[in-house]
Amino acid sequence: MKVSFDSKNDVMRIKFQEGEYEVSKEVEEGIIIDMTKDNKIMAIEILDVSEKIAEKALKDIPVVAS
Repeated sequence: MKVSFDSKNDVMRIKFQEGEYEVSKEVEEGIIIDMTKDNKIMAIEILDVSEKIAEKALKDIPVVAS
């Protein structure tokens, strides 16, 4: 599992496996799940993450350069 935080775009991505996803579902506003065609979760993306997660928790996540 790989967790990354793009501070410029305020996006967190939690990646469970490598590869191309087939389906993206927005399960709640700004929370997107990427899945394979047989519904295996590949990644979760959280938009506007600084509004959803405490700043203290974000400090320990590696920042991805964009």
